[in-house]
Amino acid sequence: MSKQKDKNFYIDQREKLHAYDFKKETGKNHPRYPELFSFVNKFNLFKKKFLEIGSSTGALQNIVQDYTGTDVAESLKKYYTKPYYVVVDDKLPFEDETFEVVFTFDTYEHIINLDQMMNEMIRVVKPGGYILFQPAWQCRSWHADGYPVRPYSDFNILGKLIKFSILLRERKVYRFIKLFPKRVIRHLFFILGFKPNKLNYISIKANYDHFWMSDSDACNSIDGHDAILWFKNKNFKCINYQNTITQLFFISKTLIFKKN
Repeated sequence: MSKQKDKNFYIDQREKLHAYDFKKETGKNHPRYPELFSFVNKFNLFKKKFLEIGSSTGALQNIVQDYTGTDVAESLKKYYTKPYYVVVDDKLPFEDETFEVVFTFDTYEHIINLDQMMNEMIRVVKPGGYILFQPAWQCRSWHADGYPVRPYSDFNILGKLIKFSILLRERKVYRFIKLFPKRVIRHLFFILGFKPNKLNYISIKANYDHFWMSDSDACNSIDGHDAILWFKNKNFKCINYQNTITQLFFISKTLIFKKN
């Protein structure tokens, strides 16, 4: 799938896909609000300068006074009472070290030029600043064709086998056996000095023609452990998963980083 098609899909569809729930999921009604408010309160960040990447309709813009939102569609600007900027060519339109806090939910799994936008995110954070980072972790390749939500009758023999195999592949034991050895090896290599300059992730096929289910349009599958190692190599400290054991057993929650 081309980068241009990805760009057009989100510019054309961003409002259609996400603005429908603007009224019912604004502010305290937003499912991310309790977690974000707890983060702001815990570190006393109410007076800090915030940036949200992938802010959609700005449902969280009133979490603090000094808030800026960014997304890819100009049409979203009408939902904002605070500054909103359109991201063009995977570049954030801000100077280096502009913000004290950057947060992003369910966005980075959709970015084709992931390495560029990862570096853009850390570029705009001030020393001593925070990043709250939560893409949809470990997106499944089979979501693109809607295997979990479509009936067996939709598929040929191979498709039926793929759908049936998901019953095993989604089990926690299976995923642990598949994932944990890779994490141990990467962590050992990191300790030995082989540190990742680029985030280790898996590119997956995104479906930009039919939105079957959540993350059927995802193009990246990101493991939280790989994200921790990448941020550590970029001079950040993971402050909610600080030791090796908790990092190796990370599942799917939000990661909080502080820039040294």
